[in-house]
Amino acid sequence: MTITKGAVPPPSRTARGVLTGVGHLGRSAPSALSSYGTVARWAWAYWLACAGFALTLAVTTGLGPHRVWGSCAAAGYATAAVLTLGGDRSWRRAGAVAALVGAVVVPLVVLVVSGAAQSEVGVVERSGDLLLHSGSPYLPDPVRTVDFNPYLPGMALFGLPRALFGAGPLTDARVWFCAAFLACMVFAARRPAGASRPRPSSVGPATAVASLAAFPAVALPLAVGGVDLPVVGLMCLGLALAGRRGSGTAAGLAMGAAAALKWTAWPLLPVGLVLLAVTTGRRTTLRAAVAALSVAVPAVLPVALADRHAFVEHVVLFPLGEGGVRSPATSPLPGHLLAAHVPGGSVLATVALVAAALGMALSLLIRPPRTVRAAADRLAVGLGLAICLMPATRFGYLVLPLVLAAWFRLPWSPAVRRASAYSVAPPADAGQPACVSGPG
Repeated sequence: MTITKGAVPPPSRTARGVLTGVGHLGRSAPSALSSYGTVARWAWAYWLACAGFALTLAVTTGLGPHRVWGSCAAAGYATAAVLTLGGDRSWRRAGAVAALVGAVVVPLVVLVVSGAAQSEVGVVERSGDLLLHSGSPYLPDPVRTVDFNPYLPGMALFGLPRALFGAGPLTDARVWFCAAFLACMVFAARRPAGASRPRPSSVGPATAVASLAAFPAVALPLAVGGVDLPVVGLMCLGLALAGRRGSGTAAGLAMGAAAALKWTAWPLLPVGLVLLAVTTGRRTTLRAAVAALSVAVPAVLPVALADRHAFVEHVVLFPLGEGGVRSPATSPLPGHLLAAHVPGGSVLATVALVAAALGMALSLLIRPPRTVRAAADRLAVGLGLAICLMPATRFGYLVLPLVLAAWFRLPWSPAVRRASAYSVAPPADAGQPACVSGPG
């Protein structure tokens, strides 16, 4: 590819399709629109399959909250399947709303009113009360499994409403998990300033977010109390902001907020900062790094220094399966199988986890991501490896890489439909056109 100084003729229609291609695979925007049309035609089958999954879960699970979710969600998905048979855009939008109401809103209301929830909800609400009254969200001498709080101090903020105003439907931590996730995804889906307006047939941010939230792997934790969703919402927001060529401060704040909630968000910092360094330059990257650290460090460091023993026991040892109490995170993934069935398996799993982290760091140096989608893919791969190799792990944690990988590539997502807004290129020298970013 030859680049010359001076005036550059406008690209042809074909060239424009390549320049505005999605992600790093060079797929053109018309191709994305064609895929959306294919998905739209089969939306009824998708919702019907979701209904089948929800009904199966309701019949087979022994967990009360999951049974409630399955019953409500099956009805919502079935309604969505019927509505989308109408075929046009308004019916598809109505189907997404029906699925969201049936799979998220109704079961969430039922479970909040009845008080049924996963144990994580109680842990977060107790941590908010401890933070308010003692300055630390961690019990000094945990004895039972439910006494442990494996989250970083920022997660306790979701428990503050109940600590401040008492028990009630609006102070339930799940309501705030859900609100934070949906708000982050709506902002992540917004059209960047200066971007071309979407076609009249395109899916708006609200419909895109509703479709994502209604997906069973997302809707179930939204209703029963999944702490990972506000984390992944902030991660998606941070990456989306990093691709909008701003000052970097907003992206850094979102990344820092995610890092203050859970260790699993920390890989976002190197990936997001490398993306900014490649596409916008050092100054923007430095501003983003300062903004991220200005949120994460004050949220974590004072609590860690106030009671180092409690912090390490809750946040480091317990998630690694070394807290002296059996962790409930026992899904049969490789790391847990090693720890449970192989002598010295916990050490082997931890070594494999460190090796995977070093490998991902090396990949950022050798082949840095140059598009938002490439960065999301890299982050999803790293988190997927970490979740599989952790000695104490759950299948539910996989919602993090799933949302990251899906959000920036699904054909109904504004992140794909506005490809030109999310595909970023390296900064150009004065008087020269910007190079098109290559594979990430």
